[in-house]
Amino acid sequence: MKWNSKKILLVICVALAGGALFSFNKGDDRNFRIAKNLDIFNAIFKELDMFYVDTIDPEKVIKYGIDAMLAQTDPYTEYYPEEDNTLKEMTSGKFGGIGSVIRYYTPRKRVAIIEPSEGSPAAGIGLKAGDIIMEINGKDMAQGDRIPNELTSYVSDNLRGEPGTTCVLKVERPTSDSTYVPMEFKITRSTIRTNPVPYYGMAGNNVGYIVISTFAIENCSKEIKKALIELKQQGAESIVLDLRGNGGGLLGEAVNVVNFFVPKGKEIVVTKGKIKQAGTTYKTMNEPVDTEIPLAVLVDGATASASEIVSGSLQDLDRAIIVGSRTYGKGLVQVPRELPYNSSMKVTTAKYYIPSGRCIQAIDYAKRNADGSVARTPDSLTHVFHTAAGREVRDGGGIRPDVEVKAEKFPNILFYLLNDDLIFDYATRYCIKHPQIGEVKDFTVTDADYADFKKMLHKRKFTYDRQSEKMLKNLKEIAEFEGYMDGAKDEFAALETKLTHNLDHELDRFSKEIKDAIAQEVIKRYYFQRGSVLQRMKDDPDLKKAMETLNDQPEYNKILSVTK
Repeated sequence: MKWNSKKILLVICVALAGGALFSFNKGDDRNFRIAKNLDIFNAIFKELDMFYVDTIDPEKVIKYGIDAMLAQTDPYTEYYPEEDNTLKEMTSGKFGGIGSVIRYYTPRKRVAIIEPSEGSPAAGIGLKAGDIIMEINGKDMAQGDRIPNELTSYVSDNLRGEPGTTCVLKVERPTSDSTYVPMEFKITRSTIRTNPVPYYGMAGNNVGYIVISTFAIENCSKEIKKALIELKQQGAESIVLDLRGNGGGLLGEAVNVVNFFVPKGKEIVVTKGKIKQAGTTYKTMNEPVDTEIPLAVLVDGATASASEIVSGSLQDLDRAIIVGSRTYGKGLVQVPRELPYNSSMKVTTAKYYIPSGRCIQAIDYAKRNADGSVARTPDSLTHVFHTAAGREVRDGGGIRPDVEVKAEKFPNILFYLLNDDLIFDYATRYCIKHPQIGEVKDFTVTDADYADFKKMLHKRKFTYDRQSEKMLKNLKEIAEFEGYMDGAKDEFAALETKLTHNLDHELDRFSKEIKDAIAQEVIKRYYFQRGSVLQRMKDDPDLKKAMETLNDQPEYNKILSVTK
């Protein structure tokens, strides 16, 4: 066979191509598998786009594929397309909008204003909690075929925009006779910034109290420092930091807050990841505000990430007592990464380790069950570490408080009252009847108010699923299946009578908890987040316990020392 120059050139090219594709050595097997599967993914999409019987939306289909891929990692690794500003807002704590919390409102199948933020355009223009959003700039905000979360996101996207731009908002406002009146507002958007310190003040004669809602705002530590200094000037001899419900934020801001209470040069956090660049040591960089003042930190199950760095490192350094319930257990570090076409992602690159050397991550997402689920690390598999003074602390399950306060049980009926917007609706009615109220410290939900609330529930024929009734029904079905029902009919009948739903009984039994929830919702309408904090302070077992311990110096010192 004759070989001309063209054939020879073709063979050489094929050989070179084959070498490029298949010359992976043993160490490159992973690279080959990645390249192979990317090619397959690309080919599948092309085939679908060309041959599938219906036209597919390329962005939607690819987004599904990306979401499925990221679901194999952890909940914190996320992709953000070009039009999604969530990551930018998350890291800056700022966005352009009207400044109002919104939520899907089931009775109207629309989105409602839940809480205009204090000082925001929404509050300034006169929007109120309970207003139902009908139109934004002429666009109907009806649910259509959207699920509730999609509708809420859609409304939120239309409310947001560049600071200085305007939007025309049509709402329907509830009236005292349960009807709605249409209203129209022209609102100028502004830069909305989350307040990292919704409240600070004296909680007692000598105890300063600072509520920190987030660390996800650049330079938020400066505001916390300002609050700390002002409280010391007001005579605070001890400090309570409230990190309950604080989901975290910027690691550097957490280190700065710790630095207010510990000397310069202390190692606070070490991050360790797969690549060398993910490993960093964070030390306190500045002179502290006060290294001696007695300190307590309030935590709960929603205290996470950067908040756990603050509470955990202060515990490890024996600088504060931790009060409340065990924290969430998020010991993972995320880093924003830029992607093509102005998209981005947030990816977990490392775990963080606090001064004792422990990582408090509660879930190992690399170890999944057969069904894909994950579980928290059991206490039996955690390890003991030691604080600077030698106290035992553990890894793998959040920060365990030094002083545990047993959380009150959340009544089942209260869940349904909140979920069905009945407490929300009552608060709206209350505010219509009472344009003004007195100071927060003097406010109470009276017996007459509660009677009015119960009357509203009866009028609406409120019912809810009681778990005891469900369990009894399931037990009866099992007993019938296994042949035990004939001999147990009388016992089941007696039990069924005792477990019969009695709304008035439940409302009376849990009146305190329900009244507290009503008071919280009402107070927010007049005094915003600051009022909500003041209302909670009236009967706050965690804060009460922290103050008792801070005012008992021997007990405080005992907690922070090694028992011999």
